[in-house]
Amino acid sequence: MEYLLLGVLAPIILNLIHLGIGLFIMKTQGNTYGVGFSALGFISKTAGMVFLTWFGVSYVELDFKIYVPLLSFFWFITHIFEAFIINGAMKKKYK
Repeated sequence: MEYLLLGVLAPIILNLIHLGIGLFIMKTQGNTYGVGFSALGFISKTAGMVFLTWFGVSYVELDFKIYVPLLSFFWFITHIFEAFIINGAMKKKYK
């Protein structure tokens, strides 16, 4: 159950929050600020990934051979989805 919560749901929820904030900033402030937030989001996403890795491996004591690949996979997949959604929203704004 911990693997599902921390390895699958946590990165999805964190990237959905980031996506919502990014879309809000892009729609209210413009594409330039949206791109800026995405660039700064790299730092916050890295901090989130490091925290989730530490929390899962050291604090909850999950098996890192299972947990880290699971966390990395879902983090990467949601990151790709976020990029396509933000890119589509930016293109739609200028049509």
